[in-house]
Amino acid sequence: MNDNPILVTGATGKTGAQVVGDLLDRGRRVCAMVHREDDRSAWLAKQGAEIVSGDLLDIDAVARALTGVRRAYFVYPIRPGLVEATTAFAQAGAETGLDVVVNMSQISARRTAKSDAARQHWLSERVFDWAPAGAVHLRPTFFAEWLPVNWRFIDGSGVLPLPFGEGRHAPIAAGDQARVIAAILVAPDDHVGHTYPLYGPVELNHHEIAAAMSRELGIPVRYDPIEIDAFAEALRKAGSPEHLIQHLSEVAVDYRNGVFAGTDDVIERITGRKPQTVEQYVRTNRDLFAGAAA
Repeated sequence: MNDNPILVTGATGKTGAQVVGDLLDRGRRVCAMVHREDDRSAWLAKQGAEIVSGDLLDIDAVARALTGVRRAYFVYPIRPGLVEATTAFAQAGAETGLDVVVNMSQISARRTAKSDAARQHWLSERVFDWAPAGAVHLRPTFFAEWLPVNWRFIDGSGVLPLPFGEGRHAPIAAGDQARVIAAILVAPDDHVGHTYPLYGPVELNHHEIAAAMSRELGIPVRYDPIEIDAFAEALRKAGSPEHLIQHLSEVAVDYRNGVFAGTDDVIERITGRKPQTVEQYVRTNRDLFAGAAA
């Protein structure tokens, strides 16, 4: 077994923390890179992870984190700086001997994307393709974690006010993505050079998603289609940064045009286990839907 630590960036995030846990469960050494040390990083350290703090835009901090590392998971939040962070990571990896990077991209990443963030993801993929380390790109559709974040509980009912029209997708849980990432990092040889779309098991529109949530929560849940401009204004009033608003507005158009649709068996083939359905996700995470207990 390779005893070099595996670096996990974004290690306190919903996906990253579960990647750390999965790798530790497999008996691997894990270096968890965090932006700052806090209760979440302390919890990871207690589980057995080695903690390193630093900014992905700081090439010296990245090089320190990658010292002795041969495999790494790279993720960057939806904010300015993705291409610069990717370039710093790729260069630091070339200097330190990184062999494999698993890169979290997104399903809307393409050269012609209208979203600045989606186009930057496509550019970042190309940077990793040019780098010495072998790259594996993951392109997930919308996460199941969007459901508790975007719903509203009003007068005993749930509402999903979202700008996705009658578009469809197969929501994917962070835990299922984490299993894919960990599996690739442990045995990357068959995956290097591949780009994998990541979907949940069942493609649904948001009326069907709301119905699935309603069945599990035991309360009425409905989808309230809103216009993209109204959604953007709500985000703006909530204090969201313009980079995120521009991204979500443009991917809402993509969603309506079918860019996020589809499903396949990639997760099951790589991990040996099917991903969670919407019902399973809601059942497992009832506590996130505050006030919705039957």
